Amino acid sequence: MSAALLLPAMLLDAALGEPKWLWDRLPHPAVLMGRAIAAVETRLNRGTARRAKGALAMTGLGLAALALGWAIHAIPDGGLLEILLTAILLAQKSLVQHVAAVAQALRMSLPEGRRMVARIVGRDTADMDEPAVARAAIESAAENLSDGVVAPLFWYLIGGLPGLLLYKITNTADSMIGHRTPRYEQFGWAAARFDDLLNLAPARLTALLIALSHWRPDAWRPILRDAPLHRSPNAGWPEAAMAVVLGTALSGPRSYNGELRPFPWVYPEGTRTPGPATIEAACTALWRTWGLMLALTLLMVIL
Repeated sequence: MSAALLLPAMLLDAALGEPKWLWDRLPHPAVLMGRAIAAVETRLNRGTARRAKGALAMTGLGLAALALGWAIHAIPDGGLLEILLTAILLAQKSLVQHVAAVAQALRMSLPEGRRMVARIVGRDTADMDEPAVARAAIESAAENLSDGVVAPLFWYLIGGLPGLLLYKITNTADSMIGHRTPRYEQFGWAAARFDDLLNLAPARLTALLIALSHWRPDAWRPILRDAPLHRSPNAGWPEAAMAVVLGTALSGPRSYNGELRPFPWVYPEGTRTPGPATIEAACTALWRTWGLMLALTLLMVIL
């Protein structure tokens, strides 16, 4: 049963996270996925029919991920290997550590906070004030809770290790080539659309889990109101839920490549002056949501 293997994988990830001593010596599976995607992109992203080539690339990468998952799952007595690989592909502890590091840096100084948040967001950070740094960290926490924890768990429960690997190769491809730039807009179209599709249910499930873990059944009204306003079809859901449980307005105007973009506020009635304490509250929310997922997984094992 998938849940029986998922439970120890979740606990292992929560305990160890991403041990630096290990990944300084061995390539992380996500790094290997990235190399495969880069090799395919270099070979195919040229000439004409780039959208079709990108769709062909994603089809091939997806089938390879499924085949690898099936092969590992078919190994006799391979349960331990599957648990270890699943734990490696979850990101709960590492996510909390990266977000908490922004709060710690921001307590030291604003420049340190900007430097640390620049490691986890893609927007311009040089001119951020303290609330902007805090919002960026919290938004990253919410979005990556969905992409890095809930979605992998969801697709593992749906499709076992093949489902998890299919999700991870797609999500990695989206982060690498799913951008609206002259180089990737055509070739990365399939990766971006497939990633949107695979995150459709997990993003909404993440919002539900955040709200339930804080016992906020009233959160659905502002979540349903604000999540569709987000520029992403999925990221708005966990962000809106996190905004409600923290009482903090998120999103809003921000700068990318020197251009200020007037994005709407998510939960605009919340405070607009979050700080390090709010980031730390977001880290607590990440663990509370993870705890609810762990309890639900344990219930599935028992039943």
